[in-house]
Amino acid sequence: MENKIADLLANVSQYYSAKLAKHGETPRGVDWNGEESQTLRFQQLSKVIRPLEGFSLNDLGCGYGALCEYLGRSYQSFTYNGYDVSDKMIGAAQVRYTNSSNVHFTVAAEPQKIADYGIASGIFNVRLEYGNNEWRDYVEATLDVLDRTSRHGFAFNCLTSYSDADKMQNHLYYADPCVLFDLCKRRYSRNVALFHDYGLYEFTILVKKHS
Repeated sequence: MENKIADLLANVSQYYSAKLAKHGETPRGVDWNGEESQTLRFQQLSKVIRPLEGFSLNDLGCGYGALCEYLGRSYQSFTYNGYDVSDKMIGAAQVRYTNSSNVHFTVAAEPQKIADYGIASGIFNVRLEYGNNEWRDYVEATLDVLDRTSRHGFAFNCLTSYSDADKMQNHLYYADPCVLFDLCKRRYSRNVALFHDYGLYEFTILVKKHS
């Protein structure tokens, strides 16, 4: 299983490094359509954050650090740790935030330390040539990682299986929100929220812990 995921992540790294090379440090450089929808995603994901100040956060699949920029506009005090399997993404992020002492970036497939919160935005969308079952195994393994490395809770998003059939693309993964909601309720916490009402072909799940 570990070897399969390592091969999968190597291919994902190549895919996103190529996107960055083509589009630069922009939403399209991390395979999003534009800044407006990217900000809308961050708004949904950051609902997991409590209290509003003085928290630490792991951003898994951080890209060039766009979430960090959003957090900087919304919160005064936090520690941000960004992780990505693409060394090109991490290199761009390190240059971008070279003067930010509360921000750290690491080339890694999972967080290297426990933080108050964990966020994964967009990392489950591009499955490339992998089948649904194989990709689902990767999603579940990654959610286990987020749970293990998040003290107070974590949030993630996925493209939705309720997308219009004529707009769905073969290289993308469309998850069943009900199945993942049930998984999170049974495996991680009784306090789980599902947001599927913000106008994009996707959903966001928040997992909140008591501790």
